Amino acid sequence: MSDLVKYEQSGAVAVITLNRPDSMNAFTTELSLELQLALERAAGDESVRALVLTGEGRCFSAGADLKAGFEGRSVFGKLQYEYRPVLSAIATMSKPVIAAVPGSAAGIGMSTALHCDLMIMADNAFLLSPFTSISLVPDGGLNWLLVRQLGYRRAFQLSVESERIPAERCVELGLANKAVPAEELQDAALEWAEALAKRAPLSLEATKKTMRHAIDNDWASTFNMESDWQQALVGSEDNLEGVQAFFDKRAPEFKGK
Repeated sequence: MSDLVKYEQSGAVAVITLNRPDSMNAFTTELSLELQLALERAAGDESVRALVLTGEGRCFSAGADLKAGFEGRSVFGKLQYEYRPVLSAIATMSKPVIAAVPGSAAGIGMSTALHCDLMIMADNAFLLSPFTSISLVPDGGLNWLLVRQLGYRRAFQLSVESERIPAERCVELGLANKAVPAEELQDAALEWAEALAKRAPLSLEATKKTMRHAIDNDWASTFNMESDWQQALVGSEDNLEGVQAFFDKRAPEFKGK
């Protein structure tokens, strides 16, 4: 592996950084593979309870590296076998993933940021779906993400007009959770992740999986999933610890059991 993706750990938080700042962290085949491996590493490490995904330098990611082309692979293959595993790794892992967005997140960079569970943006950052400007269709699951978050008309307009969506507007639309001064972004993201890492890991996993299920499924199946998870969690060590801490008026110490 090269250093196209940096992996660092601070306590119970893993920080994964796209590291091609001279190319605005644009995606290549090698970067996609390294990012997938980094996400899988964090997902499988029991000492990691929350992740921050960010970009080195002045942007999160400008999207696909157009200079690199398809690197010997069809565009269909690139989407299915390079981008999809990265996005699936974010969505299916049991731990919360926070996208910390400096500058811009465009194209597959925007899709990657929006696939994360939470997003914090620098106040000078923006999201951009630029595909219609170069006669392409939004990809990386972007159509699915935007329509569910914004509704068809607004999602269609933002995409076909290739509108830059500034951080403040992203928060208003529900695409991002927070916008902070650019110089505070990385510290704020880490602080947020550290707070999440102190919460009950099994509860976070259950909530993430149930809510992601709810996006595409009906009330009844979601209710059933809630019931299954609640039955599995009640009486667990962390459940008992949380209840006892409530009565003791202290902060709970969760172990993920």
